[in-house]
Amino acid sequence: MPRYIALLKFTEQGANNIKKSTARAHNFDKLAAKSGVTVAGQYWTMGRYDGVLIVSADNEKKVLHLLTELAALGNVRTETMQAFDDSEFDRIAK
Repeated sequence: MPRYIALLKFTEQGANNIKKSTARAHNFDKLAAKSGVTVAGQYWTMGRYDGVLIVSADNEKKVLHLLTELAALGNVRTETMQAFDDSEFDRIAK
């Protein structure tokens, strides 16, 4: 199942409401489940990015739709990339 890593940065709105960040994350889990997307992990980070999402779905469109819904909420901006495990990468590299 395709897996994606999304790097998150708080918008001004998200930073102003940072105390609600974990509640928003739990709501995102519910939205993801309804969208057919599995959330493998959500992490808050220090440094260039404020957070990391790891998600997977049976097709890319489900993930992209979910991330557009997340962006529309206005609390974070995302930078997303597809991620591969070792066996997937071996097939690609051969």
